[in-house]
Amino acid sequence: MQYLGNRLRHEIKYYINEGVYHTLRKRLMTVASPDVNMAVDEGYLISSVYFDDLYHAALEEKQAGIRFRKKYRLRCYDRWDGHINLECKRKYGEYIAKSSARIERREYDAIMAGDYDFLAERNEAVCREVYALHSARLLRPAVAVEYMREAYVMEQGNVRITFDKKISTSLHTPDIFSANYEVCSVLPPGIMVLEVKFDDFLPDVVYQILKTAMVDRCAISKYVMCRNTNRRIRFR
Repeated sequence: MQYLGNRLRHEIKYYINEGVYHTLRKRLMTVASPDVNMAVDEGYLISSVYFDDLYHAALEEKQAGIRFRKKYRLRCYDRWDGHINLECKRKYGEYIAKSSARIERREYDAIMAGDYDFLAERNEAVCREVYALHSARLLRPAVAVEYMREAYVMEQGNVRITFDKKISTSLHTPDIFSANYEVCSVLPPGIMVLEVKFDDFLPDVVYQILKTAMVDRCAISKYVMCRNTNRRIRFR
């Protein structure tokens, strides 16, 4: 299935505890391979700076259950500024699609300083969209979301299964490269998020493994969790 040039993928999410995590991890390793980006067993650190506009549309639309929506973010890995992406994640009911553009550290810093003009000169659609939304609706960085991701992949069905652990939100600034950057956890100890992404079908062997230890699927948004925690802390 295609939409606007981006392949749509299924995405389902679950809250799980450490007991379920260890059970699933052990079984999944018999049929899936660790992601090549995992240098250590624990996974790799993902840091995402999420944007929202003057009307808090990204937050409000998710909480209202709007089926068709977009979120914009800056993302890097292991807090390395040598690879930063500007991304748009689109949600179409139970399907997702993502588009991205690589940006340099100086461009990241420009966005953090409120200078979006360079985006108007870029060819990528996501860059032009962020520029237009900043101009029209004051789209700007709202919060940083950070977590350790342990990922496994399976060629059949193009399956990607991730355990997102130690989910945290930024406190004083969403700028992950700032000297004032600090995070705090948003979930109780031992609770994490399991995400399962696949194209047209989920192989039965994966489905059976997940079914053995699965709780009910949830409408989970790490962005909303972190944004709401961030707001509660700031307005205490």
